[in-house]
Amino acid sequence: MGVFRLFVMYTYTFLAFSPDRIVLPTGITGSLELVRINQIAAVVEPDLAFETLQASDERLIQAVLIHDRIIRDLFNQTAVLPLRFGTRFVSREKLIEHLEIHEAAYLKKLIQLTGKAEYPLKLIPVAQPEPSIDATVKGRDYFLAKKQRIQTQADWQQQQQMERSCLAQVLAQTDLFFQEAEPNEGIERFYLLSDRQNEDLLLKSLESWQSVCPHWELSIGEGLPPYHFV
Repeated sequence: MGVFRLFVMYTYTFLAFSPDRIVLPTGITGSLELVRINQIAAVVEPDLAFETLQASDERLIQAVLIHDRIIRDLFNQTAVLPLRFGTRFVSREKLIEHLEIHEAAYLKKLIQLTGKAEYPLKLIPVAQPEPSIDATVKGRDYFLAKKQRIQTQADWQQQQQMERSCLAQVLAQTDLFFQEAEPNEGIERFYLLSDRQNEDLLLKSLESWQSVCPHWELSIGEGLPPYHFV
């Protein structure tokens, strides 16, 4: 008996349907197609057996990378609502039903996102210069020196958090939309939504933001599909 495989409507993104031709890239294992209802469309890979992607970690990671590449390719052609890896509908009919229900909301969001990109703003903590304790210091003086070093480290970290909060307030006073991410291994991230044509202004703003956060090293990544704003 052969292995049963469930083929579903694996879906990458939603976009506004346009008479201008969208060039569809190659999918994870096969061809992509548009499923359209009125003015909204979904980019799908209808013949993908999703469970086979989980056969090995290597294959799964490769599929995730291809999923992201496809969304970026489409993003460079038009505004998109990117979907998470693994998004799928049990049938074409269910996908069409979903598009019919959410068409107005999706079109409104696509209009808001047209011409915009998501820019990751990374904050890497600057390491505190750690003062050494003189080897000749003994007894009570040693423990006092050690206590002072611990307090200095706590003050440094508190200052970093104050600067991060201050940066959030500065961003809130701009015309940028932004999302705050959970810290990962001490690195903080903000995701900024900005016009793609204003990248130069965004980089210039980085200089003033850096002055607000001298205890952090700030950097802005390339413009990405709006993963955090859909």
